[in-house]
Amino acid sequence: MTSIVKLEHLSHKYASAWAIRDINIEIKQTGIVGLLGSNGAGKSTTMNILCGTLNQTEGNVYINGIDMRKEPELAKTQIGFLPQQAPLYMDLTVSEYLQYCADLRMIPKEQMKAALKEAMERCGIAHFAERLIRNLSGGYRQRVGIAQAIIHKPKLVVLDEPTNGLDPNQITEVRGLIREIARERAVVFSSHILSEVQVLCQEITMIEGGRVVFADTMDAFNNYIAPHSILMDVENPPAEAALLSIPGITGVNFLTPRQARVYFSGDQEIVERLVAASVQQGWRLRGIQLERNALDEIFKQLSKHSSQ
Repeated sequence: MTSIVKLEHLSHKYASAWAIRDINIEIKQTGIVGLLGSNGAGKSTTMNILCGTLNQTEGNVYINGIDMRKEPELAKTQIGFLPQQAPLYMDLTVSEYLQYCADLRMIPKEQMKAALKEAMERCGIAHFAERLIRNLSGGYRQRVGIAQAIIHKPKLVVLDEPTNGLDPNQITEVRGLIREIARERAVVFSSHILSEVQVLCQEITMIEGGRVVFADTMDAFNNYIAPHSILMDVENPPAEAALLSIPGITGVNFLTPRQARVYFSGDQEIVERLVAASVQQGWRLRGIQLERNALDEIFKQLSKHSSQ
């Protein structure tokens, strides 16, 4: 099976400094892959090389099995790209702009009308076909940007901060559109908003210090740091001192009279000890669960590890 994206030992140098070093990424199937990284980590350099707007210093890029160095034009026919600032022409209508984009993508004249119709319908902008882009809301402008990225039916779509600057309703609409697109192609989704990555992505690749520091599923990312707190609901709450007397518990914070956040350190039997204490002392336990670490805390930990 041919991979949709394959980056092999990718490295790039600006002047004397390496921006990225030995990046290896492979995407074999449709779906959404989140690309994370701090400012200056090498994320933008990687995306620019992936989309063919920057030539790498070392390594290889294959898009749907096509070598970007050897056949750049053919490789780029397999890529759709929406940069952080969508390349829109405000004085064109939606249909004029998309026809211009279709021309750039070298879509044959006889296929042009059908391609425009399909892209506009998929992105929910067909009813605005004759409206000037400058008269569209931010959410609909972003839909036009996504339409130009899929008009030629690429195997790979790269979206850089596609929900940036949108209101909550617009974000929800664009999320649904991205999920729909990802049913038929691979989507690389880059965002600084970690909650967006969590909601949309099945897999995560994180770049720090110019190197890949994490590449796995969203679940593996969520569980990268072992939980260190528990939420406990009880009908007959114990005193704080009773909880602190249990071996392994380092702190207690009552959120409500019947709900406590219990902090512990590196003891995998802490849940069993709390359940046993509840039975013995009549706390009438109603619920207990390990808390996942916040995404920003995981991001920080991975960033720290990359700089050590």
